[in-house]
Amino acid sequence: MLSRINWIELLVFLAFFTAFTALGFLASRWHVAKKQTMDDWGLGGRQFGTLITWFLVGGDFYTAYTIIAVPALVYGVGAAGFFALPYSIIVYPFVFAAMPRLWSVCQKHGLVTPADFVRSRYGSHWLAAAVAITGVLAVMPYIALQLVGMEVVFTQMGLKATSALLRDFPITVAFGVLTVYTYSAGLRAPAFLAFFKDVMIYIIVIAAIVAIPLRFGGYSRIFHLASAHYAVSSAAGSLILRPGEYGAYASLALGSALAAFMYPHTVTSVLASANGQVIRRNAVFLPAYTLLLGLIAVLGIAAAASGLLVSENKEAVPALLASNFPRWFTGFSFAGIAIAALVPAAIMSIAAANLFTRNLYLEYLKPHSNDREQTQVAKRASLVVELGALFFVLVFPTRYAVNLQLLGGIWILQTFPAIALGLWGRWFHHRGLLIGWACGMGLGTYLSYIQRLQSSTYPIRIAGYSATLYIGLIALALNLLMTLAFSLVFDSLGVPRLQDATDDADYLWIEKQALGTKNVL
Repeated sequence: MLSRINWIELLVFLAFFTAFTALGFLASRWHVAKKQTMDDWGLGGRQFGTLITWFLVGGDFYTAYTIIAVPALVYGVGAAGFFALPYSIIVYPFVFAAMPRLWSVCQKHGLVTPADFVRSRYGSHWLAAAVAITGVLAVMPYIALQLVGMEVVFTQMGLKATSALLRDFPITVAFGVLTVYTYSAGLRAPAFLAFFKDVMIYIIVIAAIVAIPLRFGGYSRIFHLASAHYAVSSAAGSLILRPGEYGAYASLALGSALAAFMYPHTVTSVLASANGQVIRRNAVFLPAYTLLLGLIAVLGIAAAASGLLVSENKEAVPALLASNFPRWFTGFSFAGIAIAALVPAAIMSIAAANLFTRNLYLEYLKPHSNDREQTQVAKRASLVVELGALFFVLVFPTRYAVNLQLLGGIWILQTFPAIALGLWGRWFHHRGLLIGWACGMGLGTYLSYIQRLQSSTYPIRIAGYSATLYIGLIALALNLLMTLAFSLVFDSLGVPRLQDATDDADYLWIEKQALGTKNVL
């Protein structure tokens, strides 16, 4: 094992990772309230201003797996992998319109999770539990995939071993660090660290898009070589989107956009904002990350043009960096990718812990627990979530985490009718929503199973027209159809709707701020 280590890369990596770890522990002292509550630990005190929110949302939306997976997909299939760009553009108008309404009602009623909102809006604890369980299930493989991103970096640095103990030691230590400062600082830790993570990623990407084309003779040369690569060595890849890929590309972009801010970790980042205007400003500024994502995706084209031979597509970016930069900068880049794994993993574990505590523990196990007890339960739950993700990565093959993450995206989209549409009205009966959710989950899971969890698209044929579409969108269509149909049935039968704890004014409470609230940047 030791003879294959790239020592310069490793030492630079350790230097930056150690500094990052120290900053993580400093975050536990950053604007800490005298009495730690669920709002304080799980939402950072709901006080983050525009700048911190911008980095926090970017921190959990653009992860280490994004940096690894998006260019890896482009490396493997070419133009079809760029669907991540239009989806990350489509999503921000939705954020501008919907998320201030969610922030408003949650702030007014002290709600911590999206399932809290569903509980208040529809009065159904069963529907809220369905949303909470879906959120936890969708987040777990997402956390595991951050570890997969770290694992690729460690492998590229030469940290390989036939011994399972030596092979898993680096990831175990890194995630051990994550669990400690997440437990002590809560959401403040990733919020504080997201700035440093993003600065590192911007430096890496800018250096890559400047230096690598110079070595190839410009972007024209890169695209020419990549086109030749796809023509010769990859029957599935192409630099130009082919007609048969239009349906999958468009539906993946739309479905992913609708699902993106249904994930509990993105909702958590939104609810941590100081006011609704912070969210609106960020919806305007966050497309800058889409520019970054586009540049990251182009690295997949560069990897194809370079003729890299990798055993798996996920190794393309680390191999590209290692072959084009000096060892010290490669070590810095790998540290940035590892840090880009820990920041979103922390937010995800906190979001999952919030869901468990508020919508399962408080609802069914100990309804009268006070805020201090809830906070302690949430802290312990975050440890369990992180350890569960670590165990999953160490015990099961990587492909299972990847496949389950695809399924997680399909599942989380089935919460869209209850959460997103509920922000504008109680158009649907709570029982109709629950039935629609169950049908969408069932169909999405079944179609994914037919695809052997290898793809998130499925070919369909309607009235002589055939197309390959995103499974999540197909399942959502059934979800909405069944929700509408059963809502009409239950209303016609006179089945009463449960009480709505909110009113219309609560959703427009975006200008008002609680007295004494401090905006942190």
